[in-house]
Amino acid sequence: MRKLTFTVPEAYDAAQLKGFLRHFCGVSARLLTDLKKEPLGITVNGVHATVRKVLQAGDQVQLALPADGACPEPVDLPLAPLYEDRDLLAVDKPAAMPVHPSPGHDRDSLANAVAAYFQKKDACCAFRPVYRLDRDTTGVLVLAKNTYAAARLAHGIEKVYLAVCEGILTGSGTENGPIERLPGHTIQRCVSENGIHAVTHWRALCCSKSHTLAAFRLETGRTHQIRVHMSNRGNPLAGDDLYGGSREYIGRQALHCAQAIFQHPVTGERMCIIAPVPEDFCILLESCGLQVPQNYSNFI
Repeated sequence: MRKLTFTVPEAYDAAQLKGFLRHFCGVSARLLTDLKKEPLGITVNGVHATVRKVLQAGDQVQLALPADGACPEPVDLPLAPLYEDRDLLAVDKPAAMPVHPSPGHDRDSLANAVAAYFQKKDACCAFRPVYRLDRDTTGVLVLAKNTYAAARLAHGIEKVYLAVCEGILTGSGTENGPIERLPGHTIQRCVSENGIHAVTHWRALCCSKSHTLAAFRLETGRTHQIRVHMSNRGNPLAGDDLYGGSREYIGRQALHCAQAIFQHPVTGERMCIIAPVPEDFCILLESCGLQVPQNYSNFI
């Protein structure tokens, strides 16, 4: 069982425990409800406490996070951890691997691989990806090992994506076309005035006579957002035949989540997790006369 301990600062002297947990500790309303049901789920100086307790500066507040219940079916699949501690696991997701099980992919998902990884460590953790990546998108995926970390990270991760686009891009720009499902299709999306607000920032890193390597940052997280926006402006991703890209040099969309940058949910430390560019992406870059600059991380 994961236990978290917080010291009450002077600013919360004489404050109620509930306010301290919700505002200083960042405990969600749902987790607070679960903690109340847990024996000794919330203690102050080692003694069980209700949320109405009045705190004093220096008090030690401890939370005993509820254990996870059902876990995904473990399947021994290749998994490449990039970082791990008591609260987080970051992995390098390969291409052709869906994040969640689905019809036709009920035993080859990242969830299955992570469950097997935890099983080998004699642990049971629910599968909590903080965000999602498309099946053929590679790169950093951050997972929360407990509900506290998941809630704290829900809207606090900045990601840098790399993509090879067809055509020549220079400088930087922003795409803000609303996105919706393409009428008559279950998967494909399009830019439409009736869609949901979506904003994509991009910066060209280098280009050849036919392709551009660009870095991307998203303000919103719509399905296929980078792919749709770049296709809409006439620069589809290489390999992305769903949105008009050619598969001459690569057999999937050339999209890679290169970095995840965030504040650690428990320690507050600034984290920067990096996933190396995969082999097929490197072959594509070489084929198109492109290379990854060393300073692409400065995009954010």
